[in-house]
Amino acid sequence: MGRQEDLEERFMCIAVPAEVIEIRDGNIGLVDFGDLQHEVRLDLVDVKVGEFVLVHVGFAIQRLSREEGLETREIFRQVYEAMGA
Repeated sequence: MGRQEDLEERFMCIAVPAEVIEIRDGNIGLVDFGDLQHEVRLDLVDVKVGEFVLVHVGFAIQRLSREEGLETREIFRQVYEAMGA
């Protein structure tokens, strides 16, 4: 295997669930990750305030059901807790 293939096998991208709490001009959303609020781009999804999205590198990339969002957020919390973060 070449160097690039080795790198591709060792790294993956993670999208984090967040709740849309405000939609601002310019297709910017204020989202809540549970312990942090941040602005993200909403260009790739059609969402409303109160809905959950997966956020990757500053973009909401997929809409989630409320159940999926809360469940995934809890899994992330447990992983961070286990890591001592």
